[in-house]
Amino acid sequence: MLIIRPSTDADLADITDIYAYHVLNGTGTFEVEPPSVQDMGARRSDVLSKGLPWLVAVDGGKVIGYAYCNWFKPRPAYRFSAEDSIYLHPSASKKGIGSLLLAELMAQAQRVGVRKLIAVIGDSANLASIGVHKAAGFQSVGLLKSCGWKFNQWLDVVLMDKSLGEGDSSAPTADPNKT
Repeated sequence: MLIIRPSTDADLADITDIYAYHVLNGTGTFEVEPPSVQDMGARRSDVLSKGLPWLVAVDGGKVIGYAYCNWFKPRPAYRFSAEDSIYLHPSASKKGIGSLLLAELMAQAQRVGVRKLIAVIGDSANLASIGVHKAAGFQSVGLLKSCGWKFNQWLDVVLMDKSLGEGDSSAPTADPNKT
């Protein structure tokens, strides 16, 4: 049975393995060297220290995907905008798990004060990620042509975004960096 829940330290090895697969075999991330479990732990701790969600999808006791968001940029004016990331184990793709992770991530991000969620999608041929975001209501807002070099090819970055909650229709009442 599939469960989406907050990640724990015990999930780090599976999270690291999933990400390493994408680093070594995919163009959805422009990282070229897989990070260690310790590096992924530090990244997760950073996200959680900001009060932001880091989720895992678990099936049969095994982590088969994860999603998190982090502030889009470190400057204070960006404090209501976060960038999402979703990665699945190869065996979990095309089963709707990315959509479930993204839906829960959006709900949790909104609860902590995020008003704009931004997808920075590596590779304009990454139709799975583009499709998951489009199905969740994200709009295409730009394309950065040939800004990444991986696997001996130039890669684009697709930018998509989605307003959460009241979006920009009102001033925020709470500062997510002070929660």
